[in-house]
Amino acid sequence: MAKRPGEFTEGDLSNLKNGERAGSTAKLGEATTPVKDGMGEFEDPYEDEMESDGEVVEAETESEMEEDEDDEAMDVDTEAYRISRPQEPLGKDEVLEPDPSAFHMLHNMGTKWPCLSFDIIPDNLGDNRQTYPATVYLVTGTQASKPKDNEITVMKLSSLSRMKQDPEDSDEDSDSDDDDNDDDPILESRHIPVSTTTNRIRTSSTPSTRLAAAMLETGNVNIYNISPHFTSLESPGHAIPPSANQPLASFSMHRGVEGYAIDWSPLTPGTRLLTGDNAGKIFHTTATDGGKFTTDGAAFTGHTSSVEEIQWSPAERTVFASASADGTVKIWDVRQRNRRHVLSVDVSSSDVNVASWNATTQHLLATGADDGVWAVWDLRTFSASSNSNITPVASFTWHQQPITSVEWNPNDDTVVAVGSADGTVTLWNLAVEEDAEEDGGYNSAVKGAGDAPDQLMFEHYCEGVREVHWMRQMPGVVVATGEKGFSVFKTISV
Repeated sequence: MAKRPGEFTEGDLSNLKNGERAGSTAKLGEATTPVKDGMGEFEDPYEDEMESDGEVVEAETESEMEEDEDDEAMDVDTEAYRISRPQEPLGKDEVLEPDPSAFHMLHNMGTKWPCLSFDIIPDNLGDNRQTYPATVYLVTGTQASKPKDNEITVMKLSSLSRMKQDPEDSDEDSDSDDDDNDDDPILESRHIPVSTTTNRIRTSSTPSTRLAAAMLETGNVNIYNISPHFTSLESPGHAIPPSANQPLASFSMHRGVEGYAIDWSPLTPGTRLLTGDNAGKIFHTTATDGGKFTTDGAAFTGHTSSVEEIQWSPAERTVFASASADGTVKIWDVRQRNRRHVLSVDVSSSDVNVASWNATTQHLLATGADDGVWAVWDLRTFSASSNSNITPVASFTWHQQPITSVEWNPNDDTVVAVGSADGTVTLWNLAVEEDAEEDGGYNSAVKGAGDAPDQLMFEHYCEGVREVHWMRQMPGVVVATGEKGFSVFKTISV
């Protein structure tokens, strides 16, 4: 069945500091502490004094401090805690805190409403950025408790500083004035009112226009020109005309059937859009020479359940893949007049929720399913005659709950980010597979440190994670959205 996250109320979520309104600027907490029942800001662990009602409390004597440190040392467990496979449940007063030495950067942002989907907007700040503070532009849509409170939000996250490290452990070559920035992270946002939840949103940029296509809970598909909103964030003071908040096009070809599958063609930016719904139908929308959008009247059919994911081929302009709750991945060509798939392979006995086509090694497709398994498939092994003997290149059963997101690293074709309903974002390096082959071939039972597979590089807590994306212009930076907001981080392992 199709993914349908539960509703959340306003009280379940932490609001942005100072509130958030159209054109507003709000401060972000520098980072947050993952806790069992929510997200809270990090406190300064180096403070020697506390202020209470304007009075300064004197620091303890040296002997008292030593005794306190000994007591605290007995209560603090510094071992890694496997969030997806906890050794034992957290106690009532226990919390999880990230290890600063494991991150180059970590910032968490609370939002008023959950965001089921987002996309990263390419910016004009350059590629292969390595310096701090960092800046990220996003577009997202909300899941508010009341339909009228929903919006599509274009965001700028700036002054994202690097994690403070122990000077003895830091890389001297990375020290710079930029790295030492102590300013608070800043969120600036621009809003487009919508009257329903955004199930999934994707962007496509041309030299002149930035577009965002949204799959709405009503079954409609809206296309927006978010260039004015982006420019307003890029150049403060730039006015956004009221007409910019209206969609360029709105389509109802899904006839009230909601869906989650949507993708712009990477080879023809802003001109080809695919959308799939819970009835198993896929529609192809194209831009005309005059800039208008039109949808083919006939749907692509073949799935027996909801279409959960669509991915255009990174190499063939007319080819795309779809993943479905019927457990299959199908390959299609928009030139097929009968609107039927070319290939179909059974990849899971449960719903296939997500898929990602490797942009560099273009015969590899990663999938994630409801049973917690994510796998990598070699499309060259797919055939029209038989699919019963096709096995994945790699398959991992580490996660015990549904996979909600999977994406190849655009800057390293062996690295994958995976999001799961178990509350984690995991990073994997499939290049390690070569070492496992020396022991008799790869399988998901090959173990690395502890009970983890060798390929598992990192595990990050993100409560109710919905979607994960790599920041192409800043290699190694990952952005995730979950029940309580967004997490932006870069680990030392990538």
